[in-house]
Amino acid sequence: MALPALLTNVFALAVACPGAALLFITRLREQRAMADLSAQSEDRAIDQPMLFLDVRTERAHRVAYRVGFICLGLALLTSWISTHL
Repeated sequence: MALPALLTNVFALAVACPGAALLFITRLREQRAMADLSAQSEDRAIDQPMLFLDVRTERAHRVAYRVGFICLGLALLTSWISTHL
């Protein structure tokens, strides 16, 4: 493997790892938020309205998912480009 291809793969790995970690952490945070919401809902009376996540939390999860998938896509594209060097 030539040096430019190796360096390109190192860059792809450097982009993919934080992206994957971001997706993993976001999923954990989303599960915890839903568990907390479920626990709060169990304590409420049946005639009270349902509880939902606030808009800011949902937006933060969506943005984190987008950034994580963009990182993985960029890493895939970069790795693919390195095969043509």
